[in-house]
Amino acid sequence: MFNSLSGSLTGRGPGLLYLSTGGVEWEIEVSGFTLRDLAHETDARVFTYLHHREDQMRLYGFSGETERRVFLELLKVSGIGPRAALKILSAAAPAEIARLLQAEDVDGLSRLPGIGKKTAQKLILTLRGTLVTADEAVTRPQDELVEALTEMGFDRAAAVKAVTRLQVDCADLQPDTREKEVFRRAIVDLSAD
Repeated sequence: MFNSLSGSLTGRGPGLLYLSTGGVEWEIEVSGFTLRDLAHETDARVFTYLHHREDQMRLYGFSGETERRVFLELLKVSGIGPRAALKILSAAAPAEIARLLQAEDVDGLSRLPGIGKKTAQKLILTLRGTLVTADEAVTRPQDELVEALTEMGFDRAAAVKAVTRLQVDCADLQPDTREKEVFRRAIVDLSAD
């Protein structure tokens, strides 16, 4: 139905963007990830998903197609609705969620809001290998962090696990600050083991 909307960002609120296009201002529910991604934009293209129920219609928006695809895949898991999927995407970027699933990291997934151990296990069973391809899930900064930690003498598997977990823990930080903080905390964590 709607693939995306393009226009001027006229306002922001907690979990909301207001986008004006063709004389209509749309209220779009978004994740914290999308809010951060579009924080300094005045004009934007927002990928959309219209959720229609008997008593209401809600428009959900995403800064990219990958985030929307992850959102739609999360909806396939029993017990996760649109609001819960947005909370998950507010706490972790799509690539971080894919990494947790690929690593089958139940503890890492259960740290995300609204996900307990049982739901984390359901996520892994339902979405393992289907959420995001390995190439899309691998992002350059995380690879570089793991490589740097490995060159410092830390075990690669432990470094991957630490970086993946810390990406979720530091998801609320700005991207430039996040990488440095993840690296610093990973060194501390891996040194303590």
